[in-house]
Amino acid sequence: MLTTFDIVIRLALSCLLGGLVGIERESIHRPAGFRTHVLVCIGSTLVMLANLYLFEQFKGYTNIDPARLGAQVISGIGFLGAGTIIREGSSVKGLTTAASLWAVAGIGIAIGLGFYAGATIATIFVLITLVAFSKFEHTFISGLHNETIIKLTSIDKPGQIGKIGITLGEMNVAIKNISMSPVDDVFVNIQLIIVVPRKIHKTAVVEKLLSLDGITTVELLKRGS
Repeated sequence: MLTTFDIVIRLALSCLLGGLVGIERESIHRPAGFRTHVLVCIGSTLVMLANLYLFEQFKGYTNIDPARLGAQVISGIGFLGAGTIIREGSSVKGLTTAASLWAVAGIGIAIGLGFYAGATIATIFVLITLVAFSKFEHTFISGLHNETIIKLTSIDKPGQIGKIGITLGEMNVAIKNISMSPVDDVFVNIQLIIVVPRKIHKTAVVEKLLSLDGITTVELLKRGS
């Protein structure tokens, strides 16, 4: 039978482990940050504690599946994860945060069951994936594809996007995605995801774009998860 001490320990641990994952997401300004991850972990822990309580209270009277409510947490967390996914043109952002919410829900279920070792080890591996693997992805995998994000400010006039496309095409630079947002009545911000050939340095692309009439600033951006 669960004691009050067991309940406090499990909920406190879920707050700690969920918060560790949330801090990492908060540090890079993801849609679901510290508090969201803590609440998901505490909530899933509470669901499993309630599940165990029901099982202990009524196991002699009827058949109760102690894993049923936990299964509902796993399937129900999808709506929250979907809220963190943003589609911009042909690119999709927020999948990593959605996956971290799903993982935190699993960690909360493990804590609720008293599976402390599994929950703690899983949290360590989740943090390794989010922090260390992120750096690996940015340096190695992005290097394989040689994708680059460029943000530029240009005068908003007809044919400007066409000029940019022609200029990049002459350098054999492929455009994977393009998005625009107005600055004011005169200027517009343009963000491009491009694939640069290995023989061409990225600074050469920046200099070429700056040479175009009407473009005031060009900067390289780091990719986020």
